[in-house]
Amino acid sequence: MRIIISTFGSFGDLHPYMSLAMELQARGHTPVIATMQYYREKIQEAGLEFAAVRPNLPQPKWQDQELIEKIMEPRSGPKFLTEEIIHAALPESYSDLLEVTKGADLLITHPAAPAGPLVSYKTGIPWISTVLAPFSFFSAYDSPVPPYWQWTTIFRVLGPRFMKFMLDTMKGQFKAKQMDALRTKIGVADYGNPLFEGQHSPGCVLAMFSSVFARPQPDWPTQTHVTGFCFYDGHHESPMSQELLDFLDSGPPPIVFTLGSTAVWVAREFFQESVEAAKQLGRRAILVIGDERNKLGVLPEGIIAVDYAPYQPLFSRAAVVVHHGGVGTTAQGLLAGVPTVIVPFAFDQSDNADHASRLGTSRTVYRQKYFAPRVARELGILLNDPSYVQRARDISAKLKIENGPASAAEVIERHMQSLDKRAEEPVYASGD
Repeated sequence: MRIIISTFGSFGDLHPYMSLAMELQARGHTPVIATMQYYREKIQEAGLEFAAVRPNLPQPKWQDQELIEKIMEPRSGPKFLTEEIIHAALPESYSDLLEVTKGADLLITHPAAPAGPLVSYKTGIPWISTVLAPFSFFSAYDSPVPPYWQWTTIFRVLGPRFMKFMLDTMKGQFKAKQMDALRTKIGVADYGNPLFEGQHSPGCVLAMFSSVFARPQPDWPTQTHVTGFCFYDGHHESPMSQELLDFLDSGPPPIVFTLGSTAVWVAREFFQESVEAAKQLGRRAILVIGDERNKLGVLPEGIIAVDYAPYQPLFSRAAVVVHHGGVGTTAQGLLAGVPTVIVPFAFDQSDNADHASRLGTSRTVYRQKYFAPRVARELGILLNDPSYVQRARDISAKLKIENGPASAAEVIERHMQSLDKRAEEPVYASGD
């Protein structure tokens, strides 16, 4: 099959689909990743086919800092990103994807790629939707934790009926006027709000995370298949430097501080406070700073800074990992079997932190409270309470026997086979 995989966002929104694409390719299919232009080289160097689909945001290092701040603002960021960037470019996204899907057998979509459902409903191409984190289901039974409504967890005791009322109130704030305008123009019937129920394919939904991380809920779409995390580390792209390897070999496991590929551009005092917390604890530390703008000058002995490091080999050698709570980084922390402190910035990160905390592997420090004394206190709890390490190792063992890409590929193949069988079934006239 020729399979178009449409995605948009950061590395966390790209890597799972690269992992899935490699699995599909190994099975003899031809996956094509359709996304922003600046990922072309990364995708092609991995041996995968690429297709450009707008909007074309530049790499963060070339963006206006004001734009990054608007996107990462906890309360208004999702609305700004959706309305001013993603939905504003819908005519171009739709046109690009319509061309890319010509002759394809299947379209797979990311939640932030709303042109995909329009293309499927317009052309009839089979469509499978995906979610990368449980937040996307907005379940009343496992209520999401928005970045600006963390306190809503106290209402869980009131049950799913009350939580559904709260979620419906929240959903009512998000409209899709630009989507509705384009949908009407091209003659596609209303299939629901693309931010919520409309993002899910009526035929098949892949939940590309582990059931260890979030169990299926009664109000998830009935066509949902939980596959397991689809890990892609990219260590072949930029392996660990000799300096970093030497540091890891020279002493006990360090604390690793990282903010992924997006939050790192709005780090502010994160790395300064991290250094102070490590000093207070007398612990070695590694700062994955992402960009030279986050450099701190001369660092204390036992603390080093690197621009980048592949998470799988790095996290497995850490004592504790402190990160922003992106679902990809959260999954890597769970796989490594080490405790974590999660510092949510925006989007689904507070919800991912909540799920990790409920697993007993993590503690949460919200961004506005990220100061060295508080961080040192939370790190001390993780370092001195063996139950966190044991639970992290137990979760890691479970994840290591899962194969998310293979499970997802099997669901895709079964789904397409079922569509073929339906197409082959004879149609009998009434009375025959």
